[in-house]
Amino acid sequence: MTPGYAEKLAAYFAGRRWFAGKGRDFTVTHVHAMPWLTEDAPRVRFEIVSVEYDDGRTDSYQFPVAYLPDEVPAYAHALVGTVDDDKLGTVAAYDAVYLKDASHTLLCGFRERRESDFLAFHVVEGANLPDEDTVGIVMTAEQSNTSIAYGDEAIMKLFRRVTSGHNPDIEIHVALTRQGDEHVAPLLGWLHGSWVDSAGGTVEGDMGMLQEFLRTATDGWDLATASVRDLLIEEDLHPDEVGGDFASEAERLGEATASVHRHLAEIFGTESLIPEQINDLADAMRERLHSAIATVPDLQPHAAGLLARYDRLSQLSAPVEVQRIHGDYHLGQTLRTVKGWTIIDFEGEPAKPLPERQAMDSTLRDVAGMLRSFGYASGAMLHQFGSSEQLHYRADEWTARNSASFLAGYLGTSKGVPGQAELLAAYEADKAVYEAVYETRNRPSWLEIPLKAIQRIATTGD
Repeated sequence: MTPGYAEKLAAYFAGRRWFAGKGRDFTVTHVHAMPWLTEDAPRVRFEIVSVEYDDGRTDSYQFPVAYLPDEVPAYAHALVGTVDDDKLGTVAAYDAVYLKDASHTLLCGFRERRESDFLAFHVVEGANLPDEDTVGIVMTAEQSNTSIAYGDEAIMKLFRRVTSGHNPDIEIHVALTRQGDEHVAPLLGWLHGSWVDSAGGTVEGDMGMLQEFLRTATDGWDLATASVRDLLIEEDLHPDEVGGDFASEAERLGEATASVHRHLAEIFGTESLIPEQINDLADAMRERLHSAIATVPDLQPHAAGLLARYDRLSQLSAPVEVQRIHGDYHLGQTLRTVKGWTIIDFEGEPAKPLPERQAMDSTLRDVAGMLRSFGYASGAMLHQFGSSEQLHYRADEWTARNSASFLAGYLGTSKGVPGQAELLAAYEADKAVYEAVYETRNRPSWLEIPLKAIQRIATTGD
């Protein structure tokens, strides 16, 4: 590693939204440089950067780097720093995704199906790739990953934090694309790498994916919050009396969710949890609650009610069917196009280890995540409009109406399965407890949103 480079990488990483170690002390311990993707300036390659935190935990980050002979003011926001390289001499290192020439190089990797011992650009059979001269532009909405849009044709998502194994987002998109599922954006290709970690071992894992770009897409969160905004502006009208009523869309979203769940069950199969495993599930929820109370004392008054919910889950005698699910499902993981709803980002919760993200679970965990997202959409708008009793009443009406519509679309003519109410209430409570911890640490003024749901579930379970 070039002297001083580790410190400059650490300083750059600390300010990135995709870096999971923000606020923690860490050190860059190792950099594995993959083969060059270009021979002329800018010299571009992928580097796998290993970091170690002060508690001894480690992470690996994919970092596409572009080296230029001199610093370029236009790219100042992507500058890592000037370094002295044994082969290149004194050069300026940049986060390559922000350089158009570098993003073009990545697209060419797919078009040319490049493959080496350390890096392979895989293309799905029959995929229509963007033209060679298509310009790539970094999208600003990403957090744990970085996405580059290539015109209106494709979008490349680079997984910043990388691990050994097949990324669930790619794994599931490959399967659903081949299945012809109309509720996902077709996968065009993916990037797989092999690198040496800080311990000297060889690691293989997925690094990114290329998907069809949805030209007419509107974010589900934006649509939902716009609906709440229309309602709160009127204030005296019920949700079904306002032009921006979201209920029909919520029902269609439920139908789309059910369709994807059916296909995932067909492709990956299903299993059943026996009573002992169901009790283990409830125990894990109890443990998370007790841990959360230490961070969020406001949870304590509701603990008995939540524990009663988890006790009801433990008492289920009928097996609970589990399968592959989305794992991090909310309105922000959905897009509305002229053709209907599309579900995105099957990566699961990025903070969880890969085996947990690939594990089978009840589809009701996804359903609970979406119900909580409806609560967040109304809660977020209340922060803008104030907290009068009338506004709270209307926001609660909106949440209840759209939750019911989503469930109606999801269940269709099915009456559900034994224990569904107990399982759904437990998952929703577990999600709200997680949210309470998150808000306490990051947005204390929003803590009331999950606490409101927790109070409802703990007292009535409705």
